[in-house]
Amino acid sequence: MNDRLTFAVPKGRILDEALPVMARAGVVPEAGFHDKANRSLTFATTRDDMHLIRVRAFDVATFVAHGAAQMGIVGSDVIEEFDYADLYAPVDLDIGHCHLSVAEPREGAESVDGASHLRVATKYPNLTRRHFEQQGIQAECVKLNGAMEIAPALGLAGRIVDLVSTGTTLRENGLVETSRILDISARLIVNRASLKTDPRVAALVEAFRADAAAREAA
Repeated sequence: MNDRLTFAVPKGRILDEALPVMARAGVVPEAGFHDKANRSLTFATTRDDMHLIRVRAFDVATFVAHGAAQMGIVGSDVIEEFDYADLYAPVDLDIGHCHLSVAEPREGAESVDGASHLRVATKYPNLTRRHFEQQGIQAECVKLNGAMEIAPALGLAGRIVDLVSTGTTLRENGLVETSRILDISARLIVNRASLKTDPRVAALVEAFRADAAAREAA
């Protein structure tokens, strides 16, 4: 088989935890991958038939769902937000734990809400709308890619929906969690068609699954 596999990994918080897991499954990037001054997006691995791409977490899901990458690692928040039919998440890697929550100012959010709906700043509009719809509430989502925590103070939105790990950033910006939407961990994701047609993909899934099982047993 001459075609190289493409394995997509996310920039940011999950990657440091993912690299040892990847290594145990046989996915080891070239030395240049670890050079913080290296701005490349594509990297060789110790396997001649595989290279890595390092992109934003939301883009990992898109590359894999559309078959541009056969496999990848991403948080379950991204999987749930996009809900791609061609994306399969066969292994919970038990890393990258955090949760997605609604937060608002300590003194409340009513001053920024509309008469018949809530205005929420988030980069997860689909998850946010679904969460509030389940409560019979219409949510107007203001899409932001970062700095969610300052949106209430500036009057952009009364509430935010964002990832929470320790809660420190919320507290430092005068916000409190009011509800938890989703508990999150990193998952191995694969393109469904690639899993069916390329035995290398199936073998890697089993390698990641075996590592996850061994860590759980330990």
